[in-house]
Amino acid sequence: MRSELHRQPARPLTDIRNLGILAHVDAGKTTVTERILYLTGAVHKQGEVHDGTTVTDFDPQERDRGITIFAAAVSCAWDGHRINLLDTPGHVDFSDEVERSLRVLDGAIAVFDAVAGVEPQSESVWRQADRHGVPRIAFVNKLDRAGADLDSAVASIRERLHTVPLAVQLPIGAEDGFTGVVDLLRMRALVWADGADTFEEAAVPEGLRDEALRRRRLLDEAVAELHPAALEEFCARSSLSGATLRGALRDLTRTGEAVVVLCGSAYRNRGIEPLLEAVVAYLPSPLDVPPVRGTLGDAVQERAADPSAPFAALVFKVNSTATGRLTFLRVYSGTVRKGDTVLDAGARRQERIGRILRVQAGRHTDVDAAVAGDIVAVIGLKSARTGATLCAPSAPLVLEPPSSAAPVVSVAVEARRSTDTERLVTALARIVEEDPSLTVRTDPETGQTVLSGMGELHLEVAVEKIRRAHELEIGVGRPQVSYRETVARGVSGLVYRHVKQDGGAGQFAHVVLDVEPLEAGDGEGGEAGFAFRSTVVGGRVPQEYVRAVEAGCRDALAEGPLGGHPVTGVRVTLSDGATHSKDSSEMAFRTAGRFALREALRASAMVLLEPVAEVTVTVPDDAVGGVLGDLAARRGRVSGSAARSGTVVITATVPLAELFGYATRLRSRTQGRGTFTSRPTGYAPAPEPVGPGTSAR
Repeated sequence: MRSELHRQPARPLTDIRNLGILAHVDAGKTTVTERILYLTGAVHKQGEVHDGTTVTDFDPQERDRGITIFAAAVSCAWDGHRINLLDTPGHVDFSDEVERSLRVLDGAIAVFDAVAGVEPQSESVWRQADRHGVPRIAFVNKLDRAGADLDSAVASIRERLHTVPLAVQLPIGAEDGFTGVVDLLRMRALVWADGADTFEEAAVPEGLRDEALRRRRLLDEAVAELHPAALEEFCARSSLSGATLRGALRDLTRTGEAVVVLCGSAYRNRGIEPLLEAVVAYLPSPLDVPPVRGTLGDAVQERAADPSAPFAALVFKVNSTATGRLTFLRVYSGTVRKGDTVLDAGARRQERIGRILRVQAGRHTDVDAAVAGDIVAVIGLKSARTGATLCAPSAPLVLEPPSSAAPVVSVAVEARRSTDTERLVTALARIVEEDPSLTVRTDPETGQTVLSGMGELHLEVAVEKIRRAHELEIGVGRPQVSYRETVARGVSGLVYRHVKQDGGAGQFAHVVLDVEPLEAGDGEGGEAGFAFRSTVVGGRVPQEYVRAVEAGCRDALAEGPLGGHPVTGVRVTLSDGATHSKDSSEMAFRTAGRFALREALRASAMVLLEPVAEVTVTVPDDAVGGVLGDLAARRGRVSGSAARSGTVVITATVPLAELFGYATRLRSRTQGRGTFTSRPTGYAPAPEPVGPGTSAR
């Protein structure tokens, strides 16, 4: 069944499958993808992850690290069907890449380790697929490993993922002796000889026949409980025919009521052909999923997967390279040809499709057109971003973009050489365009360029990509936090005289200030946390000079006496003053206000403030104690907790300086199952003074 992908004409939509490969890191996703490509003839040599020779892990960093970092698209043909595959990352730091992929997929293969069962990131990607309503089949991999157990893996799927696993195969042999599987639907043995690419079909071994019959009976009963038509036949015959069972498994898979479970060893090339047959039999084509929904103004519209309908596609990935932009599309309706003009509906900008490419990970093949159901890449779009809707200009429509999680980890980046600063700005803009889960901002107070992402590995990969792609030397450090100073106890009647006489017109200003804390909620602080008023009577200080004193006081707030941090939460009262008929001016009174307040702050009792954030942590029940202890060690104050179906949601206020590195610590304490979000909520007293420019501890 070798591939004839490049010679075949466009296939009917019923013969297309758009799939993702989902799993925890190191469960074997990339090896499964590699074996699928080899068996379908899309490649003619099997690549290995440990050798850095796989098709989908084509980025240098993926090959260096031995993990999938970027979702890679590949196409192959099997049994008259085209299969478009997305090999997605398994590391928690790259879950946003999985989210963007799931948004455009019709189905998925979830890969599980036969020894470890459901691992933390397997659980996370399963929940992501649940949110998108993506039907799945499960492949229990690595049955040749010591300690591999299909039944334990199936039990963990039932318990951890809260679904109904329907195992349709029984392993033949165990660990090193694993040689094949029994197909419970046809009651035939599929055996792979050492080094063979394909299986040989045989009768069920005598020693496994009773066990195979027992498991087929359990499979019939489980399906009959969930499927009305199967139940009717089961009640009449006490068993299910192969055709009824296959139809019921297809229906249950596509509704998400159950998941078909297959098994094998991708590394040894065992179990891949039955997996492909299950993909074709059970997972949906573009015609089997509901029509895509979009908006046009306030109206909601549906577009069916019809090549003759108006064109509509969603951008789910952008690669910016030195030679141009590669934009990945899922075409939901209509047909697009190279040279066509399309509308970016969100930006209301027209763009021209230069070339259309069938993607084979790092390699591409030109095609003339793409139709509904296709996943392709295009060249020529200048500004369409991830999440953009491309549509026919005569039939505009906006599709819902993939959601993007808020970044949780930040680092400060700077060019080693000042001459490279502009190049670094360009490089950061390009990488953020490729990966919307990264953000870049300039801290207005510290002046640092801060890069934020989903985890420390995520940021490490992003920085390394900039270094390699743009040949830049980059310095990376922890971001500084912005401290504040405030008045705990003020002073009254501070007198300051500004007198300057150096020839010509002099400067004279006399002010008397009262300084006190500005209480929260008194309505006078404004955004700056500063209030100013004048109680001068008798016109001793004219109004224009009062405004100049206020301006001088605001100048003085820029640097406090403790460590040069901005001052907030201060009320200043101008209680008295005096002028000179010739030498007084607005400049003189502004200067007097600035130096008077500085002197008053030095005489006051000052308190250092640090930024705090409200943190919401979601953790499994069994990890609550450790997480609470860690929050306490970070000077966090827990304000509440609530139980939600096996998890606990903890709310706490934590100093921002203590949150650096928290994402990694939380994952290690919860086996990768804990998540958190944070939002700045203001400032609170710090336990000790921090000097100017001090980095977060």
